[in-house]
Amino acid sequence: MLNQTSFTEFLLLGVTDNQALQPYLFVVFLAIYAATVVGNGAVLMIVISDLRLHLPMYFFLGNLSCLDICYSTVTLPKMLESFFSAHKAISFLGCISQLHFFHFLGSTEALLLAVMAFDRFVAICRPLHYSVIMNYQLCTQMAVVVWTTGFFHALLHSIMTSHLNFCCSNQIHHFFCDVKPLLELACGNTELNQWLLNTVTGTIAMGSFSLTLLSYFYIIISLFSKSHSCSTLHKALSTCASHFMVVILFYAPVLFTYIRPASGSSMEQDLAPAIMYSVVTPVLNPLIYTLRNKEVKGALSTVIRKRGGYTSSQIMYNMYNRRKQLRKDKWERPACLNS
Repeated sequence: MLNQTSFTEFLLLGVTDNQALQPYLFVVFLAIYAATVVGNGAVLMIVISDLRLHLPMYFFLGNLSCLDICYSTVTLPKMLESFFSAHKAISFLGCISQLHFFHFLGSTEALLLAVMAFDRFVAICRPLHYSVIMNYQLCTQMAVVVWTTGFFHALLHSIMTSHLNFCCSNQIHHFFCDVKPLLELACGNTELNQWLLNTVTGTIAMGSFSLTLLSYFYIIISLFSKSHSCSTLHKALSTCASHFMVVILFYAPVLFTYIRPASGSSMEQDLAPAIMYSVVTPVLNPLIYTLRNKEVKGALSTVIRKRGGYTSSQIMYNMYNRRKQLRKDKWERPACLNS
């Protein structure tokens, strides 16, 4: 790959060139990154350790938390380093690797949100068949398909981008390596790369978004077409509202960025949406789910109380006994109206 370009490294110009703002931005983004890792790590730990949360809904929530930690780690550490670095460089191979993992984790999250919407559809619209449909094997298979599809989607972009020739400039007007900023620096014909970006990435984003909206459309129809009590209706809508909020925060800036064609003037316009879906959304996900979910909050308080009253060995021994007792039926209880 290195033999096909005139540059061995690129310069990431970052969020701003205002030197006075950079120390403040460093503190803000460092706090956001720390909150992302701690918040999503806490959710992941709770989902793994509490057997009451060994259900499809929380299985996918654990996948989402793992994705958000990795997703932020792809871009934020390099951004934080650039605030106090005079030479804001990234190697060619490092740039392609960052591009690959960014699209890998981003497309995986888009597909995962669609799967989570389908899980809510089955739980609310088919509650009696929920444990049969959303069994352990199906949930595992859907997770594998989502992660595999995201990987090969990113591999397509990373291979195609690595074969471009870069001879005009090595300054990337962004805070991480992405396809559109790199296409602006490429020499020669980039129509195939642009077509793949608009078609493949656009199809994944629009397809996942459409399936998510379709799931919620049927959920709303099912809720209002049947006679439910006000408390049941409120509980179901509250459960779906948190997920739908995550969907809007993620898809709105993604669709704005990748549906439009690349141009020199669009690079500055893409900075704010990129910060939204790569920095802000991962830190908001655990807050949205935990603040609106009584089971997660209850499990978190239980973990805190146990760690305050027992030794770690006692906790592990108790967890082992509980897991051994409930291993056979951990997927049986339907979670159709969890709040």
